[in-house]
Amino acid sequence: MYPRYDAQMPYTCLQTFLRHLESQAELIRITDPVSPFLEVTALAQIEAVAQCPNPSLTAKDFDGGRESLGGKALFIEHVEGCDFPLCINVFGSYSRMEKALGCESGGFESIAETIAALTKPSPPSGIRELISMAKKFKPLLKMKPKRRKGNGRCQEVVKLQAKNEVDLTRLPLIKCWPLDGDPRKVGYDISPEESGTAGGEGRYITFAGMHTIHADDRFSSKPKSHNIGMYRAQLLGPTTLAMHWHIHHDGAAHWRSWKELGEPMPIAICLGGESVLPYAATAPLPPGMSELLMAGYLNKSGIELVRAKTVPLWVPANSEFVIEGFVNTNCGPCDWEPNDGDLGEGAVFEGPFGDHTGFYSMPDRYPIVEVTALTHRENPVFPATVVGPPPQEDYYIGKATERIMLPLLKVMIPDIVDYHLPRFGAFHNCLFVKIKPQYADNARKVMYAVWGAGQLAWTKIIVVVNETVDVHNEQEVFDILGGIDIQEDIEVVRGPLDILDHAAPKIGSGGKIGFDATRATSRNGIEIISVPKKQGGDGAKALTVANKSLGDHIKIIFVVDEHIDIAKPGEVFFNFCASFDPSRDIHYFENRIGFDGTTKMKGDEREGKGVRPWPPPLVLDGCD
Repeated sequence: MYPRYDAQMPYTCLQTFLRHLESQAELIRITDPVSPFLEVTALAQIEAVAQCPNPSLTAKDFDGGRESLGGKALFIEHVEGCDFPLCINVFGSYSRMEKALGCESGGFESIAETIAALTKPSPPSGIRELISMAKKFKPLLKMKPKRRKGNGRCQEVVKLQAKNEVDLTRLPLIKCWPLDGDPRKVGYDISPEESGTAGGEGRYITFAGMHTIHADDRFSSKPKSHNIGMYRAQLLGPTTLAMHWHIHHDGAAHWRSWKELGEPMPIAICLGGESVLPYAATAPLPPGMSELLMAGYLNKSGIELVRAKTVPLWVPANSEFVIEGFVNTNCGPCDWEPNDGDLGEGAVFEGPFGDHTGFYSMPDRYPIVEVTALTHRENPVFPATVVGPPPQEDYYIGKATERIMLPLLKVMIPDIVDYHLPRFGAFHNCLFVKIKPQYADNARKVMYAVWGAGQLAWTKIIVVVNETVDVHNEQEVFDILGGIDIQEDIEVVRGPLDILDHAAPKIGSGGKIGFDATRATSRNGIEIISVPKKQGGDGAKALTVANKSLGDHIKIIFVVDEHIDIAKPGEVFFNFCASFDPSRDIHYFENRIGFDGTTKMKGDEREGKGVRPWPPPLVLDGCD
């Protein structure tokens, strides 16, 4: 029988979704004034680790113990110095994500089953099967966006910069972490004023869909390249923002196409809209498939679009806010340091910014957005999210992708039975994969396939297990890992990494490691130690000392910083993954192997691989 997940419909706009959450006791209204500087983060962090009122009925199968986390969504009626209310933690639990995607009864797996049925069609054997197949593919006809004439709900109020009506500082953009926006606080001798970012006071747009098109489509009425990405934008002043995207993102590729043309790139920064849009904006779709099509599929109806007022783009008609403008293309590339000379035209030294790695992403050169219009609903609500160590809203969005995209991943890599993105891996640092090995080095084939598969290509650490292992049971995977043959079952390569990986010797480039645990013959061969890191080389010395004292059954030693509680595997490996590069930090001994996951500093250079400026970890307590 063709699987269905349409018992519930997603929500047509953010405010409809918020009203439903409030009716289900999933939302807290805060009527007292709240500062956009750190206080919103503090409130959201309380909810992030609290129990939610309505636990997911299905998430325990792939993320046991976390199905009931996430507290409640927050609706902050009065944000100090701002003109509009703010909502946050709206998508911050499994049950709220399921509601947003219209799959509350069957969970993410029900969407995955539907996608699986669509990706594996078999030829019909008769008229009945032909009719059944036609019904199966009928929903695809509703995926296309619905382009409308006239104004959308998002254009009930139109403010034009040409009439001096735009002031972004009145929007409830938030400063999430104490060091956000000040390069001096992460070791740079350059002030926010010199960086060009002082006017924003470290405030960011954190939960918007950035709509762009390739320059080749600039004359198209229905541009096929229409992309939605979820990137951050730093507030610079009343009419300017700094646009931050990673070099491998579609938005950055679009920007380069406009740069080649010598023209500024149009952009529409859209907040709110249909409840499926935040997920669709982050979905790792196959090349050529628009996020609008994915959103329409999940929405069971095409997303309504209207023309923007001052840029040649279509925007979701049901958005709460739309910020229109042009991205300067005179800006030079990233990986700029203050001692490199002039920052250049059309650019600022954007950042630092507290990121989902649990550390600040360091400042770098990014282009300026000149805003031309701000449109919004009559009584809009501004959505935001805290970007920081999991669990935040992006954790649940990412885990939804893990489940929903499994059928597509199986099409790309048929060997895969299942996979798991552990919370400690922050999505790009670690991946567990289950296969049913059929021949020698089958696991290695899968490793290399993963390292060439879309956004998974940035994965730093892969552990492959066989079909007898519960790939979602992290302790079981660790136990199996301790039984590998360290001479035969480890693959170390070099390749591209996420630019947020501060442990990489070069920005966006470093080592990767794969573990073939499909043949593990024993368990519990792992030892975790900590060391008070005072100077470079202390981690290496600790591994050498431990190697001399440990029993023969220990095959792998992990060393981390002293402040990390080694009794908590999640904490250990969150910090280890963020601080380890396989091309520099592996130490080989006669009968075992050591991995240095300590903070890196001068003196930790090895194998010709350097150490880049090390960011501080995110800490909210004691902030000023």
